[in-house]
Amino acid sequence: MAEVLPVCLKIQTTFPTERLAAIAMGTLSVDEELSKFVRRKFTLIAPALEGGKDDDKPNGTMSSSERVVLQTDYEASTDRMLRVAVNGYFENLALVLQVMRHLDEDVIDGDDCNGDLEGVQGVEVGLTGNGATGG
Repeated sequence: MAEVLPVCLKIQTTFPTERLAAIAMGTLSVDEELSKFVRRKFTLIAPALEGGKDDDKPNGTMSSSERVVLQTDYEASTDRMLRVAVNGYFENLALVLQVMRHLDEDVIDGDDCNGDLEGVQGVEVGLTGNGATGG
């Protein structure tokens, strides 16, 4: 039976879609905790509707039915062990969010792009289906 660790923390991070939450969870869960005195568990949670219809939400806000929460539960033997583990987690989470913001496919298809993709790595502007690969 696993040893009970006395220091606990629950971290909840809200994502606009289940796909992004699952990507974050998959990315963050690859690395095991370095210490045997720290345990971590990931869970995806779809929050309950908060009353009212989604149609009543102002433009640009996430509807309750779309948002997904990535919950990360930490257990550690001491406050210090928990602090060190959580600091590393937040550094990794910040990197994952930064990559999503800059490289996610929705950015190219979304309004943030304004149609100007010149200079974006891997995107050739002005080419259409025929001859785009140079073949």
